[in-house]
Amino acid sequence: MKSFTRFIGTSVLSLLALFLVLTAAMPLFAAEAEFKTVSSEALRDMLEEKRAFTLVDARSSDEYQVAHLVSAISIPDKEFDKKIALLPKDKGALIVFYCNGVKCGKSKKVAAKAKEAGYTNLVIYPDGFPVWEEKGYPIVAGADYAKKIETSKFSPAKLKEILAEKKDAYVLVDVRDEFEFAEGHIEGAINIPAETFAAKSGVLPKEKGIIVYCNSGGRSYSAYRKLMKLAYPSIFQAILAEWKEAGFPVVKSQL
Repeated sequence: MKSFTRFIGTSVLSLLALFLVLTAAMPLFAAEAEFKTVSSEALRDMLEEKRAFTLVDARSSDEYQVAHLVSAISIPDKEFDKKIALLPKDKGALIVFYCNGVKCGKSKKVAAKAKEAGYTNLVIYPDGFPVWEEKGYPIVAGADYAKKIETSKFSPAKLKEILAEKKDAYVLVDVRDEFEFAEGHIEGAINIPAETFAAKSGVLPKEKGIIVYCNSGGRSYSAYRKLMKLAYPSIFQAILAEWKEAGFPVVKSQL
């Protein structure tokens, strides 16, 4: 009986010791699972102060050619092996990666490959190009940067039909200012003002169609372009003035 008791006691102590080892290791694994991040303002300061680091654009080569952050080099995920020589020889050098915002996983994929290659000082800029551009920070623009795009537009009648029959498959976004939204908006719409649209776009699901609208089309066109850069697959535009002209209602809300 005493031998059995000693066996149980030894087993419990062994299990307890194993538990303590695993518990101690868990924070380490959690820390390694994610990369450090940098804010838009901090990255801007790093560039302005000419700090020594390498800035990597993880988007496609075509996106890089259209526009990119000042001093960034292009290393897309699929071209990593071919372009790894662009990274510093010092494996401890600071490298910052970015792509198209919080829902874009390209920067993490490229950072993970850099980590596998032995680089240790890796940071993600999660806001990415759309927010950087929205804040008016310096970019290098290519010849196609200001090229006009054709938007997919919904007529008032089509929009009304969608809101009545397929509203769960879409998110309707009023990109006007908050006070304009309060004075009268299409029922069911959420409000994300155009000037902060990219920064607040994380609430928009990529699995749904996104419909942006404003009074006459200017601000919703800007939001539409930002959604394209954020790689949303299903984007549409509507015009509030046309909605009202068709005799369809708007609702008011309080600020």
